[in-house]
Amino acid sequence: MLSSMVKCDTGSSSIIEPMQTFEALLREAEVAHGHLCAGQILGVRMAMLGCERLGIDDPKGADRKRLVTFVEIDRCATDAIAVVTGCRLGKRALKFRDWGKMAATFVDLSTDKAIRIAALESSKQRAKDLYPNIEPKNQQQMLAYRELPADELFTEEWVQILIHPREMPGYKSSRIACAQCGEGINYDREVLRDEQILCQACAFPEARYYQPLTPQTSPSKT
Repeated sequence: MLSSMVKCDTGSSSIIEPMQTFEALLREAEVAHGHLCAGQILGVRMAMLGCERLGIDDPKGADRKRLVTFVEIDRCATDAIAVVTGCRLGKRALKFRDWGKMAATFVDLSTDKAIRIAALESSKQRAKDLYPNIEPKNQQQMLAYRELPADELFTEEWVQILIHPREMPGYKSSRIACAQCGEGINYDREVLRDEQILCQACAFPEARYYQPLTPQTSPSKT
C-alpha cells in the first residue's frame, strides 16, 4: 500500500478520451524534445505500456490525477515519458531518481498499483539483427524499436512504491525562512540544527551542488 494512503477523485463525470496513437504521441515527443531519436521511441512505447498495464486510458485528461511516474535517467526517453503521461516535475507527478537506467515506474494512486518497466540491453542487438545494413545505429534502432514486440524491448515488474505524503502532488505546507541565508524553504525540507531552522544548503554546505564564489573570484559586474 502507498504510505500516503491518498486516493484520487478522478471525477466520475469526466469524459475519458482514448489514448492517443503511437504516431501522434511520437510527433508530440519530437516537438517537445527538439528531435526524434531512438530514445524517444523507447520512451513513448515504455510509457504507453505502463499506462496500458495500469488501465489508464486518458493520462493527460480524465485520469491525470491518478498517475505518478518515477524516471531513472535524465535522457531522451524521459521527455517522451512526460509527453505520454502528462506527468511534470512542476506538478510533482514526475519524480527523478538518478540511477542512470533506461527505466521508469508508473504508479496508479487510485489503486496503489505500480509497475516498473526497463529497457532490455538485448534490444540493441535485436535492432542490429533486423537491420544489419542500415547505418548509423540510431536509424537502425529507430526502425527496430517501432516494430519489436514489447517483450523484446522491455522487462516488466510489479512493485510497491512508498510515497510520503509530502511527496504527493497537491501537498500543501508552510513556507519557512532559513535562519542563516534567509531564503524560503518549502515542502518540509528544513533541517533543525543547533536549535536553528536551516535550509539543506546551510545545514550541509559540503553537500551543496554549488559552491559560492568569493568577491575576489566572482565575475566582475559590467
